[in-house]
Amino acid sequence: MSSLVRIALDVMGGDHGPQVVLPGAEIALTRHPDIRYLLFGNEAKIREILAGRPRLAAASEIIHTDVVVEMDDKPSQALRRGRKVSSMWRAIDAVRLKEADCAVSAGNTGALMAMAKVNLKTMAGIGRPAIACLWPTRRGDSVVLDVGASIGASAQHLIDMAVMGAAMARIVFDIERPTVGLLNVGVEEIKGVEEVKEAGAALREADHPGIDYRGFVEGDDIGKGVVDVVVTEGFSGNIALKTAEGTARQVADYLRDAINRSWINKLGYLLARGAFRALREKLDPRRSNGGVFLGLNGVVIKSHGGTDAEGFASAVDIGYDMVRYQLLSRIEANISERPRASGGDAPAAAESVSSDDLQVQS
Repeated sequence: MSSLVRIALDVMGGDHGPQVVLPGAEIALTRHPDIRYLLFGNEAKIREILAGRPRLAAASEIIHTDVVVEMDDKPSQALRRGRKVSSMWRAIDAVRLKEADCAVSAGNTGALMAMAKVNLKTMAGIGRPAIACLWPTRRGDSVVLDVGASIGASAQHLIDMAVMGAAMARIVFDIERPTVGLLNVGVEEIKGVEEVKEAGAALREADHPGIDYRGFVEGDDIGKGVVDVVVTEGFSGNIALKTAEGTARQVADYLRDAINRSWINKLGYLLARGAFRALREKLDPRRSNGGVFLGLNGVVIKSHGGTDAEGFASAVDIGYDMVRYQLLSRIEANISERPRASGGDAPAAAESVSSDDLQVQS
């Protein structure tokens, strides 16, 4: 691949648009000077911000677009109104046309997934894409997928996600054979829905060279970091993700209230500032911001819509790594060797959903 990593940005996406996207892009550029940006959005607004950021301006090309996909647009609405003309579509299309190596957007997740799937198509052998995220754990981070691309999953789709998640983990964690677990209601083999049990049996029997399958894991095992990759379908994955985010905020509020309750508590905080700072950094959602759309013929990264510049920079960092360390070729290399569920390629009922039915979450 080129010595440069070309990243297409949906500058207008997210709650704050260019006011966050462009400063975030500049932060990522300081960490990766070999990035070159294609900036899709309102040219006047982009140039106004770039005027005070000469280094970012020198590494960027602006492509003007008039249409913005709104955060509350349904996927089908976004496709009808923004197909081929919106900043989101044009950023994804740059990947299809090989003008960019990946696209990053903080915009509407449902619209982004719908547009990415329509434009880039799924990889050969993959039934449907999944969204993978980095999840902070007691021993570092884990890759968790699917966290909201679609509802339901066949056994084969769970197997495919294990293969794709392991490919991502090899890049992020620099380990040759990541440990993988299927999220379930118990660790016993007799527990769970049939699709999960069937996928588990296939992974266990196949002994895939790129996957160290460890069996079923439960919800509390995610935070423990018992495996490098946790696989589940999008409905439960998204609930788990939002529950974890809410719990982290709840704990932070409890600590803040407790510290402000008395001067002795405040003194204790001052004495333990280092420990509290480390905790805050570990739980900072900006640190692991950026969901990777796996299973497409191109790299697309979803940033949280409400993040700040540092958080958006983290999403760009993830996109950079996925390109630089060749995520797509790693997935392709392992797809042919993936285990087969006993039901073959038969898709789950939820796989034939329309773009309006995509249950992706922002």
